[in-house]
Parts: sequence; C-alpha cells; structure tokens
Amino acid sequence: MRRYRVAIVERSEIIGEGLRTTLGGSASISVVGIYDSVASVETLASSCSVDVVVMSLALGHQLESSSIQGAVPIIGIQSYAAEEATIRRFSSVVSIYASAEEIIKAIGEACEQPQEHNYTESHELSERERDVLVLVARGLTNKEIASELNISPHTVMSHRKNIVHKTGIRSVAGLTVYAVLNKLIDSEQL
Repeated sequence: MRRYRVAIVERSEIIGEGLRTTLGGSASISVVGIYDSVASVETLASSCSVDVVVMSLALGHQLESSSIQGAVPIIGIQSYAAEEATIRRFSSVVSIYASAEEIIKAIGEACEQPQEHNYTESHELSERERDVLVLVARGLTNKEIASELNISPHTVMSHRKNIVHKTGIRSVAGLTVYAVLNKLIDSEQL
C-alpha cells in the first residue's frame, strides 16, 4: 500500500489539528506538517517531499502566484459556497463535513490522477449535462438519475465524466456549489 505524504495548509489551529488527527489515523497517510500559507509548502512540493496538499478553500487566492499549482494535487476543504474560479484551482474539493474515509479517498484519487488538466476555453455544459448535474447536486445516484432521465446508467456516467472534464470539479460537493453558483439549481432545492 502506498503511503501519501500530506501537507496541510490551514490558518485555524483547530481545523489544522483536526485534519492532522483525522488523516493521521490512516495507514496510507503521513502528515508532514501544518502550515499557515501556500508559500510555506512550495519548497516541499518542488523537492517532492509531499505528495498532496490539503488546504482551506479560503486560502485559494494564494495559489494564483504559487509554483505549487500543477506540481502536486491540491485538495480544497470547503466550508462555504465558493466561486467557480476558486474551486477550479483545486484538484478536488471536499466538504469540511466529509468523513475521514471520504477525505482519504479524495487524497488517493488526486495522487493517482495526472495533474495536467485539459480544460478547454469553453467549458459550456450541454443541456443533458446540466440536467445530470442538477440531479447530482440533489443527491441522486447514477441509477436514480438514469431512471429520472430515461437513459442508461452508463450514459449517466459518461455525462458525469464530461462534466468533470469541462468543470475540473470531481467532488459532489464541488459540483453542487458549481450548480448553485451558476444558477442551475436553487439552494433551497437541495
């Protein structure tokens, strides 16, 4: 089993230590430290001393001028409704309320996927992709979405892959925020 070296970037000591405790309980995770800024972990990322960075979405603005983006996967911890531009800076986004298993799974997936994103200038979703996205945001499973739209579960998975490719957002929480921010769904419908 591969052991991922994780750097946590978080200004809140309580959240940082909570993440360290949560992640430290996994045999596949080694927390290398808690840092208060992205600049603090740039040398770790460039020297391959860290496999993934887990950080607050609120610190996403620090990624703009950082060399860390593209060097290692960056997982955002979401505690508020962020703008699409902020969410797109991250390899993956998980909710602050996610279980340890969900966060660890996101770390593994982010580390195993290639870092280059092939976003096109136009990441406009098709009408059917928007339909699928709305149902994902409402919490339906692939099978339930297929039944609702009268399509096969395989077709739903294809649409979901296209949505991830076009938006760069992998997590359900991130896609839900995307749907709300782009007025595809009203937050009261969730």
